[in-house]
Amino acid sequence: MVPDRLERVTDLLLVLLDTPRPLSLREIADRVPGYPTGHGARRQAFERDKRLLRDEGVPVLVEPIGGDDQLGYRVDPEQYYLPALDLGPAEQAALNLAVAGVHLGEPTAGEALTKLGALGAGRGATASAPVVGLATTELARLAALHDALRHQAVVEFPYRGEKRTVDPAGLRFTRGRWYLVGYDRGRSGGRTFRVDRMEAAPTAGEPGTAALPAGFDAAGAFARDPWQFGAGDEVVVDVEVDAVAAGSVVAELGPSVVAERRSDGSVLVRLTVNDEEALVRWVLGLLDHAEIVAPAEVRARLVDRLAALAAVTS
Repeated sequence: MVPDRLERVTDLLLVLLDTPRPLSLREIADRVPGYPTGHGARRQAFERDKRLLRDEGVPVLVEPIGGDDQLGYRVDPEQYYLPALDLGPAEQAALNLAVAGVHLGEPTAGEALTKLGALGAGRGATASAPVVGLATTELARLAALHDALRHQAVVEFPYRGEKRTVDPAGLRFTRGRWYLVGYDRGRSGGRTFRVDRMEAAPTAGEPGTAALPAGFDAAGAFARDPWQFGAGDEVVVDVEVDAVAAGSVVAELGPSVVAERRSDGSVLVRLTVNDEEALVRWVLGLLDHAEIVAPAEVRARLVDRLAALAAVTS
């Protein structure tokens, strides 16, 4: 009886986990029932199985071996199995707080955290409203990006209507958003991408295909304000901040952005922007303590947003 594909993939996973060295495709076919006898058909079937395992988060490694086969395959148990966490009382409390504060978008994600020892749904603090929400699609993108970083694999994804090919350098979380930092091959430079704005799940190349330029500074590429993460044309925007918020804004952005200090304690900050939507959200967060004064078209977008909010609340 020929095994079905699910049984074959399960056997493949067990074989790749149980080997101390990379196995060639011929060795895999000898140990896993169900692969075709012809080399071409066998290769195609194995590549489909390998892709399925990786799509499910299994870290299938590809490593050079001697002989005619050249490449071998294995799964590192240390990367696959979750180690014992041995959480102390304070760490357990922190995990419970994280579950309470982050909505993961689907029941299975919460169940996974429960298996780590977090309080179940409806118990303790988990009944509170979440501080951060992660949609299921964003979780899938983060998982794929983490996998690409672990395997040093180049990633491709559509962003702002264009296909991007990026050598990933790191993932960062700031102001409630996840960002991918990497080297954009199409633009020959460091770029930062908001994960929730990727228009489809990223696809990763083979392990080892990412090649960051020598001296690439991931921290420097990310050390920008959110309105500098866009792909639009740069525009200089003047924002007037009153005396109440001036101190905190200057502390946040640095004194270099201050174009003018007024006698009443207010300041005019001058910002270089290529994501106007992000800037408008930041100004709205300052409530009535800040307003965009120039250029007129960016100020108009802020006024339109305020009018829309007023219409909703009236």
